[in-house]
Amino acid sequence: MSLLQSFSGQVVTHGTLQSVLTGYKAPNFKIHRWLHEGRLLSLKKGLYAVVPQQTGQFISLPLVANQLYGPSHVSLEFALFHYGLIPEAVAQVTSVTTKRGKQFDTPLGRFSYQRLPVNYYAKGIRYIRETATQAYMMASPEKALCDWLALTPNLKLYSIKGLSTLLLDDMRMDIAGLQGLDPAFIRQLAGLGFRSNRMSLLADFMESLSC
Repeated sequence: MSLLQSFSGQVVTHGTLQSVLTGYKAPNFKIHRWLHEGRLLSLKKGLYAVVPQQTGQFISLPLVANQLYGPSHVSLEFALFHYGLIPEAVAQVTSVTTKRGKQFDTPLGRFSYQRLPVNYYAKGIRYIRETATQAYMMASPEKALCDWLALTPNLKLYSIKGLSTLLLDDMRMDIAGLQGLDPAFIRQLAGLGFRSNRMSLLADFMESLSC
């Protein structure tokens, strides 16, 4: 069995790779060889993705996003598309974090992170298991929408009608998906003091959809 096979489709650190190469006189040379052969992808200094070898397993982009920069969880446009709330896939994996904003360009694509206040960040996080060995954290549909609304710059929203135009016409969000969201959770977020006016307006809009 290949030394990398047990890590197929996973993200590993330089230290983890060195631990499985303790029998080698030059473990760093072996790591460079795996990179040259395309069996490893360098994500950033000291962090790698193990390319699946004839297993059909994939590399989970949300899993990579969680481990590339943290604490973080996937949210915003990537999560909205994941839940079917917006119709078009996005060109990057979008996440939120309690640290400063960051962006990474990797062989797997671009990963971006936007900062949220700690108390707001911690709400509405789901733990999603894709396979027996792949799991990651992602915002709930309500939280992903709130994060997007909170972090989109230069929005001038004064009415339910204006928000409806933004979500349904400009973003072409799925109205059936929006009707399934929980306005009570959104009101809880509004009470945290971060972009409260936008959150309250969103809760009003959600409630109007059920009337």
